[in-house]
Amino acid sequence: NIPVFHDDQHGTAIVACAAILNGLRLLEKDLKKIKLVSTGGGAAGIACLELLVTMGAERKNIWLVDETGVVYKDRKEEMNSHKLKFAQQTKLRTLKEAINNADVFLGLSAGNILTLEMVASMTATPLILALANPEPEIDPNIVRAANPNAVIATGRSDYPNQVNNVLCFPFIFRGALDSGATTINKEMKLAAVHAIADLTMAESVERVDMVYAGEALTFGPNYLIPKPFDPRLAVKIPIAVAKAAMESGVAARPIDDLAGYAEKLEGFIFRSGLIMKPIFERARQNPKRLVFAEGEDPRVLRAVQALIDEQLAQPILIGRPEVVEKRIKNLGLRIALGSDIQITNPESDPRFEKYWRSYHSIMERKGISADAAKTTVRTNTTVIAALMLVHNEADTLICGTFGHHNRHLKHILHIVGKADGVKDVSALSVIILNKGTFFLTDTHVTPEPTVDELVEMTVLAAKIMRRFGETPRVALLSHSNFGSMTTRTSKKMRDAVCALKERFPDLIVEGEMKPDIAIDETLREKVFPNSVLSGTANLLVFPNLEASNIGLNLLKSFGEGLAIGPILLGVAKPAHILTPSVTARGIFNMSALAVVDAQMRK
Repeated sequence: NIPVFHDDQHGTAIVACAAILNGLRLLEKDLKKIKLVSTGGGAAGIACLELLVTMGAERKNIWLVDETGVVYKDRKEEMNSHKLKFAQQTKLRTLKEAINNADVFLGLSAGNILTLEMVASMTATPLILALANPEPEIDPNIVRAANPNAVIATGRSDYPNQVNNVLCFPFIFRGALDSGATTINKEMKLAAVHAIADLTMAESVERVDMVYAGEALTFGPNYLIPKPFDPRLAVKIPIAVAKAAMESGVAARPIDDLAGYAEKLEGFIFRSGLIMKPIFERARQNPKRLVFAEGEDPRVLRAVQALIDEQLAQPILIGRPEVVEKRIKNLGLRIALGSDIQITNPESDPRFEKYWRSYHSIMERKGISADAAKTTVRTNTTVIAALMLVHNEADTLICGTFGHHNRHLKHILHIVGKADGVKDVSALSVIILNKGTFFLTDTHVTPEPTVDELVEMTVLAAKIMRRFGETPRVALLSHSNFGSMTTRTSKKMRDAVCALKERFPDLIVEGEMKPDIAIDETLREKVFPNSVLSGTANLLVFPNLEASNIGLNLLKSFGEGLAIGPILLGVAKPAHILTPSVTARGIFNMSALAVVDAQMRK
């Protein structure tokens, strides 16, 4: 009952068949009607042919050529029962003769055995898989120069369409083992083929684009199958394989909740998934109008596509429509301007006069003339987004994918302002490590917070944590442990602890203490056994901006931490400033948070 699977044999077959499936889709040819010539008489080659037959190819249309020549009926040399299944009743004996009028060439043999003359004798739009390594059966560049209509794949990474079993290994095993499959059958192999092939039809993801910068990763002659670094393979293939195992009756441990299984797999790729789950669920209940100041940014567009697919927000993009539309097309996204999203064109929006007059009324006593206000409202997208927010034409905003944090913050504070009762705004960052999830404040705003500011940012941060479904366990950090030092900063942190305990007795708070004492309960018990804090502190309050920002970036770098945020706290309306290094996934996460923030304020 242990599934046995030769990956180099059947894995190659799965990926090759996915490439053939998509090649025929592209060329609009029917697998049942095509003529295919293969030069692979070994285990991998036969596995490819058998899987193609399972997919619907006709044996009578498959021509197998090995070192001896065409495999024909009654041939005695170098024959076996596997080759015999593909023997043709024919007088043809050579590859040159057999390949005439072929639709597909599948090579798993030796380098440079396919000539241009042979390619010319194939159909006008041939599909060629030259998979021999290190030298393919024919140089792809030579084929393309001779026939631009030819679609070609190789086994090498330096050419487009690399057919490599790494695309399905070890993901097929993941699905088989998680479902308790007693074997890996043809249904599971076919499921893997279609999962790989169908993934190419979807828009690419940022992580893949970063690795293959400059390549157009949209379905076409140079993108028949996914790239090896595509993280979605680790989700799509196991789900498809596990489902096929269950449907074909070989799963000893059927997975009842495939949606939950998908979330678990995504958690291995996107570690933010688990902590963000309650936020996503809440956002989906009542999607809000979310305006993106940098609506032309490719990362924003990727995030917007995901927000639309997940129904988490009503996106509004600030940008030039022609630029946005071109980038959507280049990225292979499905966003439809006007129906999926609203777009605000800073060059010609009809609300321009209303906006500049509003901005001028806010800024006229801060040295901004009417002409300067007009110029700013035409050119500064963060200002436009903030004005949309105060005019109730958006519910929340995201900005900061380029430019300095302080500049964005200045515009937001001028236009949106602070929330009632809030003395100073602050920023909260979330860092996800193997050891757990931690919330850090203030990572981006206040250089030297006072005791009152520390109290305020701690309370605001604790409120946000509860939206994540987390119980705040607060540690005020210092170079001192519980009064062991008498420096200015250690005294400030001790005073903040006392103030928090006095004003907010229900909040679990402890300090001042060093970071290792905050995180390691065993160590803390040795140093201060009477601490009110149990377990690991999850809200870390730093004494100043330098310490918090350095700590955050050290954890991101050396601790391989995944960051969410920063989350801007204390603003009158929900507005959040990202960092220029943010990924599309980071924008997606913050967008969901922004939507929930808007919901909570209604």
